[in-house]
Amino acid sequence: MNGLPAFPGVGDAVPEPVPFVVRAGLPDAAELLSPSQVHIDGWLGARIDANEKNRLLTVDTEPLLAGYLKRPGSHPWIGEHVGKWLHAATLAWAYTGDPALNGKLDRVAADLIACQEPDGYLGTYVPEKRFGLHEGADWDVWSHKYNLIGLLTYYQYTGNRPALDCCRKMADLLFATFPGKKSILAAGTHVGMAATSVLEPIVLLYRFTGDARYLEFARYIVKSWDEPGGPAIAASLRAGKGVNKTANGKAYEMLSNLVGLCELARATGDRSLLQPVRNAWNDIVANRLYITGSASAGEHFQGDHVLPNQVGAHIGETCVTTTWIQLNLQLLRLTCEAKYGNELERSFYNHLAAAQHPCGDDWCYYTALEGKKPFDSGITCCHSSGPRGMVLAVEAAYLRIKLNGVDALAISTYESSRVKLLLGGQDVTLEQTSRFPRAESSEIVIHLAQPARFGLLVRMAPWAAPLKLELNKQPLEAQTQEGWAVVPAREWKDGDQVNVSFGLARTLTLAGHTIAGRAALAWGPFVLAYDQAINPGLPSAAAVGLVRESTELTIQPGPSLAFRGPVVGRKGDSPSQAVFVPFADAGSTGGDYRVWMRAPDVDANTASVLADGPESRSRQGNQK
Repeated sequence: MNGLPAFPGVGDAVPEPVPFVVRAGLPDAAELLSPSQVHIDGWLGARIDANEKNRLLTVDTEPLLAGYLKRPGSHPWIGEHVGKWLHAATLAWAYTGDPALNGKLDRVAADLIACQEPDGYLGTYVPEKRFGLHEGADWDVWSHKYNLIGLLTYYQYTGNRPALDCCRKMADLLFATFPGKKSILAAGTHVGMAATSVLEPIVLLYRFTGDARYLEFARYIVKSWDEPGGPAIAASLRAGKGVNKTANGKAYEMLSNLVGLCELARATGDRSLLQPVRNAWNDIVANRLYITGSASAGEHFQGDHVLPNQVGAHIGETCVTTTWIQLNLQLLRLTCEAKYGNELERSFYNHLAAAQHPCGDDWCYYTALEGKKPFDSGITCCHSSGPRGMVLAVEAAYLRIKLNGVDALAISTYESSRVKLLLGGQDVTLEQTSRFPRAESSEIVIHLAQPARFGLLVRMAPWAAPLKLELNKQPLEAQTQEGWAVVPAREWKDGDQVNVSFGLARTLTLAGHTIAGRAALAWGPFVLAYDQAINPGLPSAAAVGLVRESTELTIQPGPSLAFRGPVVGRKGDSPSQAVFVPFADAGSTGGDYRVWMRAPDVDANTASVLADGPESRSRQGNQK
């Protein structure tokens, strides 16, 4: 694109993704772009950059490979981490083009491939404890799943044939083992769900190779759910049971299986496979989703509206947050319904970012809505999952669609950002300069060498109403469709400018159910928190109360996002001006924070002990 804006750090170093051999039977309504086509700045862009520079690039990968270099590994699921890193690091490299990360990717992939045994085995167990539920060795298929995901992603963006060959050997071994020698359920914890979640990469491998055996194996996996004692995932959800009443309610593994079911629907064209997925999504959003965009307590889906907030409840496992993001991205692709983009936004700006230290170098395993954040530097499933979730924010920002058979671009981010792609037969770059989240407008400038005809869609986030568009300072008519503001296909010329004005709602949400008497503040998509460490001399986090004027927030100057608003200690106290920060930033210095505060007009002396008091539970440990 001669004369058009270039993306920093991205260029010829990142090749085009390898196309699938098998076309989708159910084509995506919204097509993902390569991360190399997108660049995000602003608040979220800084978190994405920190994830790459301070985590993926710097993390020591030797411990992630140790269980393969010397079997058995030090932990039953130590084998999952290198595949997760490969997945996240490959997407991050495709986004930045960082040659240092590329070199690290090549080394780690080569080292992992070299550990594969002649029969295709690429796990961390000794021969007598493979593909079963042995003590200390019961996550074998699970580790192979993540090796498949990591190496297939690496193959997709590098074209590295040894990586694909390694994946085929792994899948051939799985195909020879299940069900010929045993049921796959006999090799998976949580009613078999851990093992059957290999469905996702098996379907992708089928599409990359065209080998019908892998599709046959994928269909067997789904059929195995209905074996005696199996999880009955699809049947249970089709029958209207909640996710907490399906299998054993284990959130991470169940969501992973639903992601795989989306891939199978896409590959085969069988839309009926999406019904249990939609039912699960509806149930989670209605009954089991935190205001911050995550689910689970104690790593399981709980009863309707049972959403404890305290550290001891072990809520919002980062693996669950990441897999919830994956599921919403799948459904956004398959349907182009903006409600899935809304949930992605909720998770990215809140629970996922809250689990990530603002420096980007560390993650929380669980992230409570009050208390202290337990950042640590250990090797855990969540330390490996969180970086995967953060890189997916790039893929969720812009999507290519067909609008009445004509190319269109769906814009799902309000951040300053850029995207380059082919629309209407022309290379097009769109550059969005935004004042979000400090002001309510952005400008999108279109760059192209020749005029081109295409449509535009802008996601109408619930907090952004009213949304208005102008083209070259004149009103631009848009239709409302599935949560998008839709500009029908028209001819665009170089330099056309679309001005977007949106609301930036300051909201106070009153809690119900088990935490009635509390309220939470939000600024646009950001759920806010009261951080005791930055409010010296004001009420403690446990005692702070909101007043009716608390939504009259004032944004503070400076590089960090912070707001001022009134709070009280006890009813009758004169309000004091407190500082609120995004939940994502709260507690980063180790202090107490709280999202749900005492609601206006609730007397601190009569408030429920359960609503405002700390909860104490004995830690059950890593419940994987």
